[in-house]
Amino acid sequence: PPPAGASPGAGALNPFDRRLKRKQKNWAALQAEPAKCDYLREEVPGPGALARSPRVLTFPLALDVGSGRGYIAQHLTKETVEKLIQVDIAENALKNAVESEIPTVRVVADEEFLPFKEDTFDLVVSSLSLHWVNDLPKAFREIHQVLKPDGVFIGAMFGGDTLFELRCSLQLAELEREGGFSPHVSPFTAVADLGHLLARAGFNTLTVDTDEIQVNYPGLFEVMEDLQG
Repeated sequence: PPPAGASPGAGALNPFDRRLKRKQKNWAALQAEPAKCDYLREEVPGPGALARSPRVLTFPLALDVGSGRGYIAQHLTKETVEKLIQVDIAENALKNAVESEIPTVRVVADEEFLPFKEDTFDLVVSSLSLHWVNDLPKAFREIHQVLKPDGVFIGAMFGGDTLFELRCSLQLAELEREGGFSPHVSPFTAVADLGHLLARAGFNTLTVDTDEIQVNYPGLFEVMEDLQG
């Protein structure tokens, strides 16, 4: 597979510079308080729901896609997951990952190019990572391919209305100053499209939930700093 940080194809129109994203995540992992942005993940349902589920489900082998510093692993137990593989584009995030009680292997790889055989994992989880990939349909296909036929995928990502207020504020300010505007906020996938994309990737028995989280920031730079974390 292409090296971590590689773009999916020459000449492709990619909204994200994956090499720059890798540098950004590596930088964030080395900050004095890298866990200060984890409150966003605390608020996000999805993979963390495994730990809160009243049913005890056991998965022999799980994959955390875009694991970062291992936030999800901190909320899992050996009764839930017997072995975990963490994948992230940023090597510093994996080197500084928080240890958990689950036997864990860490692999540097791009979410769009998972270096695993078909039908490998019983569970795949991903929290606040997949909205940064350039080819989300391909990422979903990769996840479906490495899952066993009866495997489970649980993911959480920012939806299309994320940062709506910031997007509007920047557009109004630029219209007033320049007479026009260009996009300054990353595009996010519309929630209505996610079910279709998952179905096309081969998933069935789909459930797509939405949740609105409101966070107040003193200014623009604080927003950007938390998103980079």
